[in-house]
Amino acid sequence: MRLGLGSFAYAWSVGVGEHVPREPLTALGLVKEAAKLGVRLVQIGDNLPLHTLEDDALDALTARAQALDVALQVGARGSDPELLRRYLDLATRLGSPIVRTVIDTATHQPTLEEVQTLWRPLLPAYEERGVVLAVENHDRFQVRELVRLMQCLDSSAIGICLDTVNSFGALEGPEVVVSILAPWTVNLHVKDFTISRANHNMGFVVEGCPVGQGLLDVPWLLDLLRAHGRDVDAIIELWPASEPTPEATMAKERRWAMESVRYMRGLLTG
Repeated sequence: MRLGLGSFAYAWSVGVGEHVPREPLTALGLVKEAAKLGVRLVQIGDNLPLHTLEDDALDALTARAQALDVALQVGARGSDPELLRRYLDLATRLGSPIVRTVIDTATHQPTLEEVQTLWRPLLPAYEERGVVLAVENHDRFQVRELVRLMQCLDSSAIGICLDTVNSFGALEGPEVVVSILAPWTVNLHVKDFTISRANHNMGFVVEGCPVGQGLLDVPWLLDLLRAHGRDVDAIIELWPASEPTPEATMAKERRWAMESVRYMRGLLTG
């Protein structure tokens, strides 16, 4: 397994909604951050949409990544075939073995039957280029539904980007998610979390934390994937709550990233 950093490990530094720092982190800056931490893989997700970059910016990103010995992976959001064809071209251009995507956007939440119709004509092009469409488990679909999607499309060019926390939104925890999706997993988002009672005692709060400091049993996660023969890249993502100032929030992100990398490196090289 290779260790990687995702752009969602630095979501606040990139910008979240109206909270955009004076100097937002760019894809080029993310590559530099990874290199400073000794991480040789970066996954650039839809919070840094690569399809909006001009050719010279993409060339500069590729050149800097190569100079720093950092591999690139690309990520999109949505089910639109034209967008996913564009990301297939970007994956080819940047040397990414996957295109990670989330099925839903704010304006389009297709049924799984619609997704099949949209993607079936797309997959032969992915197969031809040796790129895998990595579908991330998210809030709306339970993992058994995603497995049915994999089975119906029945292609070597589609698999699961397994996120360890997202499926709480579908009332499914890591044990269910990992056990069911492990055989289909082609990419891994390692995101640790804590669960605590709300201060009024009526309800619970799910929050992020540095990897290795929460409830996620990361050694179990990695062992189970290996038991299914899944030698996949492990991409760190983080869910830090904001601090009183943007500067403090971004400093926390950097600290969490450093602590998470240190922990994961011990597991992957120990």
